[in-house]
Amino acid sequence: MSSPSATDPVAAVRRFNRFYTRRIGALDRGHLDSPFSLPEVRVLYELAHWESSHGGPPSATAVGRELGLDAGYLSRLLRGFERRGLLERTPSAGDARRHDLRLTPAGRDTFAELDARARADVALLLAPLDEPARGRLLAAMRVVEETLAGPGAAPPLVLRPPRAGDLGWVVERHGALYAEEYGWDERFEALVARIVADYVERHEPRRERCWIAELGGGNAGSVFLVRHPERPDVARLRLLLVEPSARGHGIGRRLVDECTRFARQAGYRTITLWTNSVLVSARRIYEAAGYRLVDEAPHHSFGHDLVGQTWELAL
Repeated sequence: MSSPSATDPVAAVRRFNRFYTRRIGALDRGHLDSPFSLPEVRVLYELAHWESSHGGPPSATAVGRELGLDAGYLSRLLRGFERRGLLERTPSAGDARRHDLRLTPAGRDTFAELDARARADVALLLAPLDEPARGRLLAAMRVVEETLAGPGAAPPLVLRPPRAGDLGWVVERHGALYAEEYGWDERFEALVARIVADYVERHEPRRERCWIAELGGGNAGSVFLVRHPERPDVARLRLLLVEPSARGHGIGRRLVDECTRFARQAGYRTITLWTNSVLVSARRIYEAAGYRLVDEAPHHSFGHDLVGQTWELAL
């Protein structure tokens, strides 16, 4: 029996699938050297990221639709998570017929360990490649993803903690974008650098967070939520940014909503933020999220006469 022709597209795709599933260990009995199968790890991933990417907890139906899983098979996986103490179901506030799914603290810890293993495995896979080879590989993967997703498909959006290099990116992009769009000078970039440095040096993980918005695999935005230095029940929203090329996807709204969700969990009573009247798009996001303007005053900063504004959201 002759081997499939190299020009046969079906055979080529199948050959690639066999190669890649073998390389990433998708057929291993326990994925990532864990007691979980690949489908179980995939479901855990969706449950861990759903609220940050969709703005609220999922139902079993929504997870099944997203992953293309049979309802009966998914139900068995979810029951297994519940028996292990990794998952909890609560009645939905908006629909009494459905239940919201959330990972328990043990579930979040389990997923964090699996996610760290997955990142280490991918880093090991990429380690032998030099930068040009990595670039070609990532470009080819983007082509595959975009081509199979089809025209008009929304690129995947993920809100995640910062990785190495991300905080420098926050400073650089704020400096560059505000200089380009508003003509602000280097003193604004210096201010952003101080805010980021303070966050790193004084970070309280239980009460402070930074999120990086990743759209289609690239950094697209950021936001910080930090404690107020003088008011323990007040959080400060800082450094909201959305890249121009990523605007129109609701990223700013999602970042602000994530701050609200986290602030409530952390026990804050109020979120406050300081902005300037010229930042019209940002102010619209704050207004839509329920913030109200509580103070404004003129000032001269970053080479311009501006009107500073303080906005607050009662939680």
